[in-house]
Amino acid sequence: MSFKATARDIGDATVMDLSGRITLGEGSAMLREMIKELVGKGRKHIVLNLGDVTYIDSSGIGELVSGFQTVRTSGGQLKLLHLTKKVHDLLQITKLFTVFDVYSDESVALASFTS
Repeated sequence: MSFKATARDIGDATVMDLSGRITLGEGSAMLREMIKELVGKGRKHIVLNLGDVTYIDSSGIGELVSGFQTVRTSGGQLKLLHLTKKVHDLLQITKLFTVFDVYSDESVALASFTS
């Protein structure tokens, strides 16, 4: 399954629904460009919905961290939503679980931007 991403705006926030594999090449490059494009448009509250992501390699993890830093540098916040067990375990192993705000409910993730 190749990487797919769609963005939907909900108020001041943007939810990016991701599916497939975030790996070296197409997946990680597309994610990077979409985040840069959103930040360029002034969208600084971004939620990455990873519920349909089947696999992330080290390059994909790097892109998550890079995206986090890009958004943070612009004064925004990037949050993760609906981690699969594989992705959750990967973030635990790499100790990145402490870096990202992770949510299992979209409405709670969106509400967290206002608090």
